[in-house]
Amino acid sequence: MDIFLIIMAFVCLLVGIVGSIVPGLPGPPISWVGLLVAGFTPWVANTPALLIVTAAVAIFITVMDYVIPSLTTKRFGGSKYGIWGCNIGLVVSIFGLPFGPTGLLGMVFWPFIGALIGEFIKQQDFQPALKAGFGAFVGFLTGTLLKVVYCIAILIVVIAAMV
Repeated sequence: MDIFLIIMAFVCLLVGIVGSIVPGLPGPPISWVGLLVAGFTPWVANTPALLIVTAAVAIFITVMDYVIPSLTTKRFGGSKYGIWGCNIGLVVSIFGLPFGPTGLLGMVFWPFIGALIGEFIKQQDFQPALKAGFGAFVGFLTGTLLKVVYCIAILIVVIAAMV
């Protein structure tokens, strides 16, 4: 049974890393489940504090993945119109239209286009609208990087606990 649990833990950990890049899979929560499952084996001793802290970080990063594009849109000069466009793009990207359910291209495409259109409506100038759209893209990359770093860190914690 312990071998089965450790295999399931590593499957969750690897799927979590993939889910950090591929939309539709919540990478950090899946990695956290891998940490939790590994704790049921005699090789990994999880403390309640570790589980609580890593769960809180997983939830925080998952939420921030949707907030960061709006923040970077504003940081790159976007107005409320650009931010609203980015947010609408994020909602549309959840459905992945027109690139299939939660497709990677849709997750990048829609916040960028939403910020671009929203800012263009406000300023009637393509240059600042493009800058705001680029801010949404930078936010997407930042959120993805945070998720990947978290999932790899959880994998390292489990491997280190086994050694």
